[in-house]
Amino acid sequence: MKKLTGNFLRFLLFPILFFSCAPAYVPNVVNTPLMSNKGEFQASVHTGTSGFDPQFAYALTNNIGLMLNGSFANRTSDTTDNFHKHQFVEFGAGYFASIGTAGRFEVFGGYGAGNLQAEYDNNLWVSKARVNSGRFFIQPAIGASTSVFDGSFSSRLVFVNLSQESEKASCAFIEPALTGKFGYKYVKFVVQTGLSVPLSSSNNLFNYQPFMFSVGIQLNIGKLFEE
Repeated sequence: MKKLTGNFLRFLLFPILFFSCAPAYVPNVVNTPLMSNKGEFQASVHTGTSGFDPQFAYALTNNIGLMLNGSFANRTSDTTDNFHKHQFVEFGAGYFASIGTAGRFEVFGGYGAGNLQAEYDNNLWVSKARVNSGRFFIQPAIGASTSVFDGSFSSRLVFVNLSQESEKASCAFIEPALTGKFGYKYVKFVVQTGLSVPLSSSNNLFNYQPFMFSVGIQLNIGKLFEE
């Protein structure tokens, strides 16, 4: 009975403890361009759990694409000394293909690097993070694209390396995400939600942000020139 009560209390307290800590890893918005033709260029901006995320994608050929993604945040509290700042930039390349008229498949991989500073103080404990990060990723996605709607499911696998002074930590995460884009042809409103789940069995690697949510707007110049 005592063991059951203890586990129940830990279950109740875990969200409080977890979200009261400064995360050392914050996943950025997943870039799912769903491109279809050579010369297609996309630019988008997002805001959400990862801060401000600009993203770009370009189709070198009818099957090979490039992407450049950033994530930036500078959040401070008006009443406390708590803050969160991060900068992150990544580059990727990959393969994409059409499936019938509207279906799309793509897989991108790449590397990114950045730094993060954060502090959380609730008068009971202080949580701080001052880390540099490097991250490899591979990102398959499948979806559909029409003139008024794009929808996709992606499953990004990342391997994160963090360093803070002499301390180092590494962990792999699986980050499934659903992305919807609503609009007409070359301008669409974007909404994305997903999770960041560690693949390690260790429970004490480092603090991380487990949820992803963002909204944004995308410009697809390639759609202007499609026949």
